[in-house]
Parts: sequence; C-alpha cells; structure tokens
Amino acid sequence: MTDEASSSDKPWPVRVVSQKIGQWINRLGWIWVDGQVAQVTRRPGTSTVFLTLRDPSADLSLTVTTNRDVVDLGAPGLNEGARIVVHARPEFYAARGSLSLRADEIRQVGVGELLARLEQLKKLLAAEGLFARERKRRLPFLPRRIGLVTGRASAAERDVLTNARRRWPTIDFRVINVAVQGPSAVPQILDALAVLDRDESIDVIVLARGGGSIEDLLPFSDEALCRAVFACRTPIVSAIGHETDVPLVDFVADLRASTPTDAAKRIVPDLGDELRLIGQAKQRLDRALRGLLDREQHRLDALRSRPSIARPLTMVDTRAAEVTALQARATRNLTHRLDRAGTELDHTLARLRTLSPSATLQRGYAIVQRTDGAVVRSPKEVTADEALRIRLAEGELTATAGS
Repeated sequence: MTDEASSSDKPWPVRVVSQKIGQWINRLGWIWVDGQVAQVTRRPGTSTVFLTLRDPSADLSLTVTTNRDVVDLGAPGLNEGARIVVHARPEFYAARGSLSLRADEIRQVGVGELLARLEQLKKLLAAEGLFARERKRRLPFLPRRIGLVTGRASAAERDVLTNARRRWPTIDFRVINVAVQGPSAVPQILDALAVLDRDESIDVIVLARGGGSIEDLLPFSDEALCRAVFACRTPIVSAIGHETDVPLVDFVADLRASTPTDAAKRIVPDLGDELRLIGQAKQRLDRALRGLLDREQHRLDALRSRPSIARPLTMVDTRAAEVTALQARATRNLTHRLDRAGTELDHTLARLRTLSPSATLQRGYAIVQRTDGAVVRSPKEVTADEALRIRLAEGELTATAGS
C-alpha cells in the first residue's frame, strides 16, 4: 500500500497481492497470441517444449510452454525467427511473480496469411496518409553526413559504402549495425533510427538490407517501423532487398532505392560527372562571354568609326567656320546699315540746317522776341515802349517799340 492510504486500510501481504493478480489473469481464459519465435528449447527425455515468443515491434517477450506433439502438429520444423499464432492460456506463477503462456495449439503463419496481413496494414497506413507523395522530402544534393542502418559486415553495407565513396571519395558516413531479420530486428532498427534522427550532422538516413524471403524482410513491413520512419525529421532512403522486393517501409520512405547499390547512386552525386558538367558549363560560359565581348567590340568599333567620334574636331571646325561666316555677314550688314543711316542722317542734318532759324539769320534776317521769349510776328502783338529782344546771326540787340 502507498503512504497516501488512509490509516483504516490494512496492508496486504505479498502473497495475497500475488494471488489477486493470478486470479485476475486466470479470468482472461484462452486467447490467441501473435508473435515471433525468439528461442525454441526442447529438453531431451521430456515432451515439453519451451518457446520464447517476442513482440516484433517491442522489446517484450513471453515464455510459452507446450507439448512436443502440439508443435509437431501445428508448426513442424519450427525454428527461431518464425512467425506463429498460439492458442494459449495465461498463467501467473505467484511464487516467482512471472507470467507465461500454456499453449494447446500452434499455427505457423504462412506466406499467404502474411501477405494478407501486410495488405491490410498497407491499406491502413495509406488511409492515414503515411504514403502521401506530397509529404516526401527532397534529398540534399550533397549530404554532409549520411546515416546508414544495416547489418554488420553485410553485403548491403559494403555496397552502399563502396559505391558512395567511389562516386564521392570524401563522403562521410555514420554506420549503425543492427539485426536485419529475426525478433530483435525491429527494436534495434527503431533505436538506430532515433539515434541518427537526433544527430544534427546527419542529412539523410539509409535503411539497407540485401535480398531475402518474405519472412526475412518482414521487419521492414512492421507497423511501428513504418510510423517511426514517417515521424523522422531526416529524409529516409529505403534500400531493402532486390528491385522486386517491396516492403511497406518503401512506401513510407522519402525515396525508394531498388538495391543498396542504387541507394548509393541516388544519395551521392558522381564527382566525375559533376566535374564534367562544371567543365561543360565553363565552356558554355566562356563561349557566351566571348560572344558578348565580340558583339560589344563590334558595337564599339562601329561607334568609333562614326565621324563625330573618329574626327570630333571636324564638327567644331565646321561650326566655327559657319560662325565666322555669320559674323562677317553680320558685320557687313551692320556696316552697310550704319553707312546708309549715316548718309541719311547727313541729308537730314543738311535739310535741318537749311530750314533752321540759324540759317535764316545767317542770310541777314532777325528774330524779334518779347522779354518772355515769345516771337513777335505782328506789330499788334507789342505795345508802345515795350522792351524787345532782337536776335541776329551773331548776337542780339535790345530795342523799345515805338508808338
């Protein structure tokens, strides 16, 4: 009992707790259990067979006890790694506090049943969107580092590493070796995926395995693995088996490679090809640049051949000559007009002199003016004894008007 239990609660002895658990488990009755055989133990001299039945998607197993005849009848030649269904009754051993199964029927899952289960799981995952094309991520052109999940010292590992480094010698890998078949495959692969997905230096993860039977490739169709691949933030490449092998993880992965060798070709560019492409691009760039320079040179030559550019002073000299000619013409016109105006002025002056009072006075005439300057034109305009001024050609006189 916990510390929070009220003081009125009476603690149960361990044996009572164990008995209660056993009673509850006994109420389950007979059930069908699906799993993968991790171990088969046949004791000599007895008819009892002990099986370790493991969950393909979790690190969990139960012991199954059965009769040799049950095994021989339902699953003859049963070996480790086989997928079976057992009809069993859970048993709880209170003394040891352990749980096991006692089976009275064992059925080995055949290929047809496996394919039917896989097809059903495929439809389920597709309906949930795990295969959707729009969620698949594009692989980086040149990954900084590649995570590889594969079997230890396997041909798949050798193919990926060798072909990738042949294409790009400096490519970096982080390899995690796991079991790629059998009851421990899925948990190990899940752990490796989690480790690589957390590694910030990993740009892409490759799941690689060589070919095999449907049973051998079964871990790569496991539901838990498919969901883990879907949840990864890092792009996943599936390179499982041969081209004809299509486990469910192929549909979930961001890229399916037909073989591990194909995966190496898909995730790493070929250095030789890239150098050739760079060379070709450089040649095209050189040709384009030379063509551009040639065209601009021709345009520059055409511009420089124009008279205004080739002989820029010609236009200035022409305009200077035109200005000089206009200046001379203006000078001539102005001189002509001034001469003609001078002549006309002289004629006008001559006429003015001829008609002026001074000229009249020079001929002996005189001008009589009153003291206020008014010219006297008639004797009636003056009174007797009025002072008068008489202007002559040379000087003037004063006089007094008579009666």
